[in-house]
Amino acid sequence: MIYLDNQATTPLAPEAREAMLPWLAGPDSSGFANPHSAHPPGRLAAAAVEIARARVAALLPAGGRVIFTSGATEALNLAILGCGATRIAASAIEHAAVIEPARLRDPAAVVLPVDAAGLIDPEVPLPAGIGLVCAMQVNNEIGTIQPVDRLAERARAAGALFLCDAVQGSGKLAPPAGADLIALSAHKLYGPKGIGALWVRDGVDLAPLVHGGGQEGGLRSGTLSPALCAGFGAAAELARRRMDEDAAHLAALWQAARAALPGFVLNGSADRRWPGNLNIRREGLDVARLMSDLRDIAFSAGSACASGSGKPSYVLRAIGLTDNEARSSLRLGFGRYTRMTEVAEACTRIAAAADAQ
Repeated sequence: MIYLDNQATTPLAPEAREAMLPWLAGPDSSGFANPHSAHPPGRLAAAAVEIARARVAALLPAGGRVIFTSGATEALNLAILGCGATRIAASAIEHAAVIEPARLRDPAAVVLPVDAAGLIDPEVPLPAGIGLVCAMQVNNEIGTIQPVDRLAERARAAGALFLCDAVQGSGKLAPPAGADLIALSAHKLYGPKGIGALWVRDGVDLAPLVHGGGQEGGLRSGTLSPALCAGFGAAAELARRRMDEDAAHLAALWQAARAALPGFVLNGSADRRWPGNLNIRREGLDVARLMSDLRDIAFSAGSACASGSGKPSYVLRAIGLTDNEARSSLRLGFGRYTRMTEVAEACTRIAAAADAQ
């Protein structure tokens, strides 16, 4: 199997797995202890959680705190529903985990449009009385990198908070320095599934969504998993150290894939994008048939969260594509462990299968 779907999830880094193992031990070890218990094994588990928290925080701006959650979806919901804003603006290509809670809080939420490259105008008008502006750092479907630092400045000038979904950018790009709230997910940076985090700038007040035990500073009740936290922390530390190396590797893969698929049109910006994402289209291409013909190559027809809906991608429609153009698009996602030989083989076979249709 050639895996080219790293926007959907990334493989667990060996270093993250090793960090998790002591906390997955059986009854002959104290690694199973509850990190919220006061006895020595519990305090040892709590210390592991705090080490992990510091490692995740090292990917984020100074002057805030990291709240562990079950994933980025929960983190985004906590930010949007917990910040108290009743007037919200969000970009047209935000993840559903932003769009749906934003509409729940503000049924008339303002949609900030994007251009044909998938970029928000950094000087886009913000309505009076806005309380929260949401813009993702890197789009999960088309890979465009948004001008989040300028948008954060604009939000602050308007008296609003700025929330950044940094799921696809954390550990890969510098953090959005001006944000008030940042969501990230471990399994998008080679950590385990089932854990994410919300970074909250100092001075920003949130109301909890989950009540019961008062864990995570009262913002997220529930027993933390030291294993998941340790894996997240190790993955974050590894990503921080390898950031430049990973970026160079992905840029080489992207260039090679683009050159090997000359009959395809690029979706999204050619330069303001994360090179781990290649979203392309070809007129008349039946992507469902392509995926069926190439079952040993894992790639996507769009966002994994929307797969199977039968609807054309709202992200691709937001950049001006027709329904047919959106349906003839596919996404190749490269990662740290993707080999150049795999990309070459996959692209050769994709091109041949597309020509055969």
